Amino acid sequence: MNPRSLHRSWRTAIAVALAFVACAAGSGAEPAGSSNLVFRPQPDGGFLFDTGLLRGRLHAAGKSLGLTEVTHRPSGTRLDRGNGLLSHYRVFTRGKRYGPGAWDWPSTTRQVDPATVAVEWPAGDRPFVLEARYRLAAPDRIEVETSVQARADLEGFEVFLASYFDAAFTNAVTRVKTPGGQADQEALPALGTWLMYPRDAAARPLIEDGRWTLEPHPVAWVFPADFAGPEATVVRRAPAAHVAVALSSPANDCVAVAMPHQAEGHYSAYFSLFGRTLKAGETARARVTLRLDPAERR
Repeated sequence: MNPRSLHRSWRTAIAVALAFVACAAGSGAEPAGSSNLVFRPQPDGGFLFDTGLLRGRLHAAGKSLGLTEVTHRPSGTRLDRGNGLLSHYRVFTRGKRYGPGAWDWPSTTRQVDPATVAVEWPAGDRPFVLEARYRLAAPDRIEVETSVQARADLEGFEVFLASYFDAAFTNAVTRVKTPGGQADQEALPALGTWLMYPRDAAARPLIEDGRWTLEPHPVAWVFPADFAGPEATVVRRAPAAHVAVALSSPANDCVAVAMPHQAEGHYSAYFSLFGRTLKAGETARARVTLRLDPAERR
């Protein structure tokens, strides 16, 4: 190829490339290789996210309330209310509750990578450091891994992770053990008001050691069944919007899953994480996943 022909070829290639970029910009398309799985820092100390399916905030206004203003984009359905989703609430050791909730403790954030933000609660006057890493794992899935670094022996350590749903999420179900195996159990009012599903009989002594009588807002749990399977799972469904959200935690990470009956006004779900004694210097981790459930459970 002579130099003049080569020059014309390069000019043509550049023109085609520029036309493609202009077309993409005009259509609102993102450049190839970019991702929606990004936490975007905000001036208030929080982060925005928009995966294409889920949009919301993390640590909004510097408050440790997990995910807030969460919306299912295709339907416009608001998922959360009150103190958010995947929000760290009560923290216990045997005979001790560390204030009303972790959402009242001072915390800091740092962006680990575009899809991951770490929230840390320094020890202060507590014998442990707590950290939660929120990760945009997929457009329909958000994970939080909670870690604790023990500064002293922590007997019966527990973190109670809370999720408060919009009132549209009127139905709740969890997978439980039955005499014949396992089945989905709907959280009907006939079961009681505050329902807790332990991992097994060995978990009951920790749950019933008096920690749930500690103020503020003590809770009298009833125990309809043990949760079943390799994961503790709760599904809350908004029937009118045809949106369902599943929360799950590996059985090794979670000593119990809990909720009020599905018509009770909190519209919430909770995971009792760790539920074991940690030795000074030990670090432990527990994971909970939120995902859009494509199947409508009735």
